[in-house]
Formats: sequence, structure tokens, C-alpha cells
Amino acid sequence: MRTNRIVISFFAILLITGCHETPSPVITGRNITAEHGMVVSAHPEASKTGISILQKGGNAIDAAVATEFALAVCYPEAGNIGGGGFMLIRMNDGSTDVIDYREKAPLGASRDMFLDEKGNLTEGSSTETRLAAGVPGTVDGMIRVHEKYGRLSFREIIQPAIDLATKGFPVTEGQAKTFNSNKEYFLRMNASRPAFVKDGEWKAGDILRQPELAATLERIRDNGRDGFYSGKTAEMIINEMKRGNGIISARDLDEYEAVFRKPLSGEYRGYRIISIPPPSSGGIILLQLLGMMEPWSLREAGFHSLKTVHLIAEAEKRAFADRAEYAGDPDFVRVHADILLDPEYLKRRFIDFDLNMATGSMQVKAGALTGYESDETTHYSVVDDYGNAVSATTTLNNTFGSSIVVEGAGFLLNDQMDDFSVKPGTPNMYGLVGGEANSISPGKRMLSSMTPSIVEKDGKLFLVAGSPGGSTIPTTVFQVITNVIDYKMNIRQAVDTGRFHDQWLPDYIMFEIGTIDSLVIKGLKGMNYNLRERTTIGSVNAVEILPDGKIAAGADWRGNNTACGY
Repeated sequence: MRTNRIVISFFAILLITGCHETPSPVITGRNITAEHGMVVSAHPEASKTGISILQKGGNAIDAAVATEFALAVCYPEAGNIGGGGFMLIRMNDGSTDVIDYREKAPLGASRDMFLDEKGNLTEGSSTETRLAAGVPGTVDGMIRVHEKYGRLSFREIIQPAIDLATKGFPVTEGQAKTFNSNKEYFLRMNASRPAFVKDGEWKAGDILRQPELAATLERIRDNGRDGFYSGKTAEMIINEMKRGNGIISARDLDEYEAVFRKPLSGEYRGYRIISIPPPSSGGIILLQLLGMMEPWSLREAGFHSLKTVHLIAEAEKRAFADRAEYAGDPDFVRVHADILLDPEYLKRRFIDFDLNMATGSMQVKAGALTGYESDETTHYSVVDDYGNAVSATTTLNNTFGSSIVVEGAGFLLNDQMDDFSVKPGTPNMYGLVGGEANSISPGKRMLSSMTPSIVEKDGKLFLVAGSPGGSTIPTTVFQVITNVIDYKMNIRQAVDTGRFHDQWLPDYIMFEIGTIDSLVIKGLKGMNYNLRERTTIGSVNAVEILPDGKIAAGADWRGNNTACGY
């Protein structure tokens, strides 16, 4: 009888546990393939955090929010709770959504706040001061998107980031170099020494612990939105403003709201491309470029051939000229995205195209309508076992934002006010020129180039992609998409291959070393193009759904990007 009871107990255990499959092992690398879920981000710890949430039964939104908070800890170069961004969501039923948690100008901001009495830009005022900070949106955005789409509790989602901040994590070789090179700024911009500064030099494998940031994240965990936008953390932000010339007020923090917006979408060679609407210009530029290239066979023209580079550069000039004139916060100006993306309008934009000669930037104007972030932006892509997908890009603007850490709270302030046209017609620190549509106004969101995107094939999820890189973001995403669709590259090839970029002003094509061969370079110069070499452009984190249903990752070699899948 005792034997029978043991057998019965054994089968009872099987019945209880049998419905829960043993979790598949996690695969980590740069270019990996997985069966159930994938997270690709700028830091291995953040990707591991996201995949752990998927393995607990969380969906892509849960994993994205967990990844975002983890990046705030382990990738302070751009990951943040003191900045903002955009998240594009596609659920498994095909429905799509955007959460815009872009920073806002404080209510005390004014159109000419960075100009001196002669009307000239005061050097460094829009990038290296407390005045440069927009009202942060990340925390509100993450809480709102989790409330709408999440499956697991918020406490479960944010706890891994708290643990990372408390226990610490090993910095990568690239991070060690970045911390060391920015040490002078950290010491100059802060009254007390932040966690990112140590005696001696950082080296790969050193442990970075951030107890003040951990305490801030705990307040968010325990009090939700009020743990950041009011109470102790808000008081610390206001005190930081008082230490310099900052103008973010308690009212600014209390009234900040992330906004759900309708994504932009368009067709390209039978694929549906979904991207971000204003106040990011990225989605419009991406869809304009694809629309202008639709009549041309890029595959027949040849990859990185003289004709192809010429075609794409001319399209990019026209798209960026439109950006400068028309793009801005849709809550303040009418952007006319429908007209800018109309096939007839895009056809007219190419009327003056000369197949044998470059169009000088001074000859390119914005189209007639009828009827920058720095390279230290960061992007992550998530796909879950349910078929949901997230493409999200977030930033502080410059590397480490303003390098100002909120004393006692442990997080960095952004310097996003520089993304406004602080003096319309004058380039910002990344060379982007803007007009009145992107001028400073209280409560207004500054224009962005972030371009998180999702591609559908035959109505099904096919590709998730995005990149950092300031003004190069939309052209980088464009090239990854055309590499896959036109040149039939797999996602790994599409992400890793060389890139080039033309943004109208300054008047030159920027290209990665070794991307364009010498004969093409000679031909471009003969067509009156100016050319500049650059080490890297962008740093894509992408995911492709393969025909057999498996998930392939493309984590760009241009950074510390890491994919985790299971």
C-alpha cells in the first residue's frame, strides 16, 4: 500500500507541475536565434532583465518597461529616468499604439531663453546647464504604458533595476572608457561626486553601485508616479534647479503627462511600415524616404552603387529640408503628416532630381504644401512568445545628458532643450536646422529624430528595429529596412553592413570607413558631392521573425549591444 501511495503521489506531482514547461535556457550573444522571446538592448544586464520578465510570463510590454528601468541603471550614457523617449507597440492581434514620453519645455521657458542681449546663442547654455533640462517623461511613460498593457505587477517589473543599482554590475570596456573620458565634466558639473566618478580609472569588470538611484527607484516602486513627480524625489529635483539656473518647477513635474498617439504607417513594396508620429520627425522621414524610393529598383541599381548612393542622398536632402520647415510638436503646430507622406507630394519632391548631378543644399527647399539627439540615444527591441512586439528609443540627448546628477537622487538630467530650434535657422550641436515650428514654447515637446519602427509582411509581424544616432537615426533605420526588403539580407547582415547619411545641412554625405568603394567615391565627387568619413553611424538593435516562426536578433557591432533569447 505504501508503494501505491508513493506512485499516486508521484503522479499527483506530475499533474500539478506538468502544465508548466521547464523554461528554455537563455541564449546570450550579438546575433542569436530563439524560439520564444527576444530582447535586444544596449547593455547585457538590461537584455537579461527583459528576458527574465518574459520567462516569468510577462509580455513584451512588461519586458520593455523592465528593460527601460534597467538601462537607467546600467547604461547611464543614455538610459534614464531623467529623460524621455518613444515606444511603439504592436499587439498580437495587429493593433498598434505609441506612447510619447518625450520631455517638455518647463512652463517658465521662453522662445529666446538661450540668446544674449544681441540675439546670439549663449554658448553651452542649452547643453551644459540646469536650464537645458526638459521636464522628464520616462517614469510617467513607463507607468502609463504598463497600466494599459502589462500582465505582471509593476513591483515585479521594476525590482530587477533596483537590485542592479543596489548590488551593482560589472561595467563593460566601452563604458569604462566613457566614464573616464567624462570624469572632468562630472566633477565640474556637480557639487558632490557622483557614482560615476571613482579614485583612479575605471576598467572593464569594475562594479558600479548606485545606492541613491536604488532609493529613487524604490520610491517609484512603492508610490508609483508620485514616487518621482512629487514627494522626496521631486524635492530633490527642485533643489537641483535652485543650485543653478534651472527652471523646472513643482507644477511642471505635477502636470507632466505622457501621451498615447496613433502611429504613422505606409506601404513599401508590399510590406507595411509602422513608425512614430510627431513630435518625432523620424517616422515621417523614414516613410518619405521609402516613398521616394518606391519607383526606383534599388536592387537593380546595386548595393552602394553610384546610382543608389546618389538616389538615397537626394531623397534624404529633401526629407530633412521638410523636417526643418514643418516638423514640431503636434499639440502646438499642425504638421500635415498626411500631405508630407502623400505619394503625389513625394513624386513632386523629386521633379528636380538630376540623375547625373548632386543638388546643392542651397537649392533644396522644403516642399510646398497644398490643401537631434546625440549618438548616445539608446534603442531596444522586444518580441514575446505571444506575438507582441515593442520598439522603443530613449535618450538624455548628449552623452550622460548635461552630466548633472540630481543630488541625493542619483540620476542624470537631460539636456533636451537643445533639440528645440533655440534660434530658428541656426544649427544645434548636431548640425540640425529648425524653423518656427520647433521654436521654444512653455509646455511644448521638442522635436526628435527617434525612429522606433515595426514592419509587417502579409499582415504578420516581420521586423522590429530602431537605433540611436541623432539625425542619422531615420536614415539608419531606412537602410536596415531596405537591406532586408530590397537586398534580401538577413537581419544580421542588414544591421552589420556599412551605412551613409545626408541630412541636407551641412552639405555633405557622411559615410562609414570602408562602406563606399573608391570608384563610387570618385564618381560622387564628380557629381559635386562633398564627402566625410566617419567611424560609425547608428547602433541598431533589431529582431526578425523567420519563416519558421523563430526569432532572429541583430545586435549591432557598433556598441555594447547584446541580445538575449529563450
